[in-house]
Amino acid sequence: MSSNVLIAIKNLVENPIFSIVSHYSGRNRVNGVGNALEKYVKDLFAGTLFCNDEYLKMQQYQEVFSYTGNQNNPPDIILKNGDAIEVKKVQGNANALALNSSYPKDKLYADSTMITSNCRNCEEWNVKDIIYIVGNTTDTHLKELWFVYGDCYAADKEIYERIKDTIINGLHSIPNIELAETNELGKIKKVDPLGITDLRVRGMWSIFHPKKVFDYIPKQSILSDFKFYCVMKTEKFEQFSQEDKDSLYNLVNDKFFIHDIQIRNPNNPAQLIPVKFMEFYYG
Repeated sequence: MSSNVLIAIKNLVENPIFSIVSHYSGRNRVNGVGNALEKYVKDLFAGTLFCNDEYLKMQQYQEVFSYTGNQNNPPDIILKNGDAIEVKKVQGNANALALNSSYPKDKLYADSTMITSNCRNCEEWNVKDIIYIVGNTTDTHLKELWFVYGDCYAADKEIYERIKDTIINGLHSIPNIELAETNELGKIKKVDPLGITDLRVRGMWSIFHPKKVFDYIPKQSILSDFKFYCVMKTEKFEQFSQEDKDSLYNLVNDKFFIHDIQIRNPNNPAQLIPVKFMEFYYG
């Protein structure tokens, strides 16, 4: 079995769940709304929203995912022979997402030093499209959910690498210091005369919330408890099977919409790129 973003959106529209903590209470113990959001995303892609048998769910996950990661290294999920997924939770109406030491990604590359060897070797791959899935939550409920492809959101990796490399080269230009090997921007050993002080130089990246980045896109004025939005390049949408595309179009109604629009090119805002923009309202 394979899965993709259109299947996940179909599962979401057909079975909207925004009280995610209560949905995952009971046998499926969760440690807060963040953990519930990650489970919810996995179940959307695996088609296991209402599976209470943990063993069967594990088997389904194995069929659909080639990698499920950890909180310290992106991505959180890789679909077998498909896209990478990074899940971000924000409380309330936060204007930015904390990415910590990992800069924003238009794509996920197998040669990145920020991914684990298990991620790199989970299947044969060199580059993958990446979906940023951003959930705005209360302590118990999911209020707004965004699916945004990295190449609609972030610039090419060279933009970020140039800044990162300039900082690293600057550290190396400091005379009479001892630098240690690290995946961070740098680690300076024995800063003081006694040699008892070290300095770690870490990148703390953040990016504006999709709601702020795409605030210029016209949206429906529908009062609801839960809102969903998706942004992907039209050329990406056309790569999916006709069956998956048709099954999504068949769901279009007065609460679920699929639009052909244009957005600013993350690498050159003077240019516009064609995308599919989807929105769904519930409750």
